[in-house]
Amino acid sequence: MKALVKPMMHNRRALADKAMKAAISARLKAGKDLVSPICIYSVAEAHGVRVRFNDIDMEGMYQRGSPPRIHLSSKRPLVRRTFNCAHELGHHVLGHGSSIDELRENQTVRPWDIPEEYSADTFAAYALMPTLGLRNAFAVRGLKPETATPAEVYRIACQFGVGYSTLVTHLLWGEAMIGRSRADALRKFTPQSLRAQILGALTPQPLIVADEHWGGAAIDAEVGHLLLLPTGTVAHGNAVTAIGDLAHGRLFEAKRPGLVRLDRPGGDWAAFGRVARTAYVGLAEFRHLEDDEDD
Repeated sequence: MKALVKPMMHNRRALADKAMKAAISARLKAGKDLVSPICIYSVAEAHGVRVRFNDIDMEGMYQRGSPPRIHLSSKRPLVRRTFNCAHELGHHVLGHGSSIDELRENQTVRPWDIPEEYSADTFAAYALMPTLGLRNAFAVRGLKPETATPAEVYRIACQFGVGYSTLVTHLLWGEAMIGRSRADALRKFTPQSLRAQILGALTPQPLIVADEHWGGAAIDAEVGHLLLLPTGTVAHGNAVTAIGDLAHGRLFEAKRPGLVRLDRPGGDWAAFGRVARTAYVGLAEFRHLEDDEDD
């Protein structure tokens, strides 16, 4: 049994190393640094890959061709679509053939048992959550992965545009920044329970928390999403509307598609918000187009 296990583990490490290096190269080719969060759709565009959201029941599809295309399900949560796009881009960058990724919960074979799927998942994780970027995100907040609260980990997941459990998994397996028992403890908290803890009330609406350490990345949301921004933040535009002030910031709701400038008058915090239609269908590059006033 040992003779069978060792080659498999060695091969998995080799696949992970190749995928990590490919993710670094992909970011650099797109003109991105190795610290900041990225918009994966613009990275795909920089690689000549068209991304389209479709009303389909699957995670995503990569289609080789001229040009190559990525098809994503508009029915999946926003953070899932982000990871799925990075996964499909991994198939492209790593030279895989066309592929269709079914819904994760419907899969009978674990994706990490299939070399190409494991490689694409690893590529996605490092493309979206680079090592230097994660270390910086914890450091500027005075946090450590082993001791940060679940709500603090949630904030960092929001900054990188990934799901809470996705970040926890990457901290454990990809970065080895936390141990198994720590990961298990963090996984006891769900996004729903963390939203309730942060907002002080239960809500089915997705929540994006952007704190003072958010940096220059745009805040991507969909109509209906809640945004908890630094205290005193003002929105310049009608894509989002202020709901009220909480102990940890000012709460907004994304009301309509479009772009919005967010800042704190007299302060040094500012960001751009990009709001897309709920379950938007169409090319990714047009997802933030404002509604026609006559609609």
